[in-house]
Amino acid sequence: MFEIKPYPDLSWSLSRHKTMLTCLRKYAYDYYVSHNGWLNQADTLARQTYRLKKITNLEMLFGSIVHDLIYQTIQNTLKNQPILDEGAFTDEVRHHLNRGFIESTKKEHLWQNRPKHYTMLHEIYYSQTNTLPEGKISKITDRLDTTVKNFFASQTFSDVLNKENMKFIESETFRFMKTDGIKIFIVMDLVYKDLKRNKWVIVDWKTGKSSDEDRNQLALYALYLKQKHNIHSLEDIIIRNEYLVDGTHVEHQLTEQDLINVQHLYQISMEQMRSFLEDASKNQPLPIGQFPMQEDPRVCARCNYQELCFST
Repeated sequence: MFEIKPYPDLSWSLSRHKTMLTCLRKYAYDYYVSHNGWLNQADTLARQTYRLKKITNLEMLFGSIVHDLIYQTIQNTLKNQPILDEGAFTDEVRHHLNRGFIESTKKEHLWQNRPKHYTMLHEIYYSQTNTLPEGKISKITDRLDTTVKNFFASQTFSDVLNKENMKFIESETFRFMKTDGIKIFIVMDLVYKDLKRNKWVIVDWKTGKSSDEDRNQLALYALYLKQKHNIHSLEDIIIRNEYLVDGTHVEHQLTEQDLINVQHLYQISMEQMRSFLEDASKNQPLPIGQFPMQEDPRVCARCNYQELCFST
């Protein structure tokens, strides 16, 4: 039977850690105040916070749609089912983007009641207009054709088509490993073993511009795979970032020091998270006033919780 808990279980992820470093007030809203906000019987603040948490922006929506369609395309390929060609794939992305825009501008009442099932764009919600910035539209339009073309031409999709020489690992929505009873969540797009090279390959699709990779994220991937599949040597694990905007990919080889570093980061981060708990046994947070607000207005301008922070 589904149990309604007053507080969520304490867990850890790199994105949670980064949120804590960026703004502690946002951290409290994301991981505590919004808890149970999906329930009809939840209090008004929890429901409002959960709703705001679900707001997305144009770049994130684009990335999410592309990731979902890539996932479907790969699954269909592995099952020998028909797949979309480049033109149909592009049209499908465009269709989902248009639907997100229509839901944001004409179906806010539906999003208000079921925020998980409808799209609300930050650019619409906080501008109080029914138009998107021209610069953002042209940026996404430019990226769309290039991104789709580069996916179909990518090294990873070539490997997927050559599936007889690859062993694909069943994709899980929530991958996690446990340390001292705490779940550490890992998000990986694709994992397979190249049987010819006898290497494990972890793939991360990137729909934004390439940047310096966070080695801690890469190390978490490797740590998870090492534990889950009893892989003895890090040399047997390749982490590949597929940059779909410029059509390049970068492969990373990690060292034991990388794994030590991320485990150290986890310990320090966890200690800091626990310092914001009133009752650690229940994962009950301190009062909201104990979570300081960000002072940089540029960070606040991109945040989903402006309505809560600046409503008084």
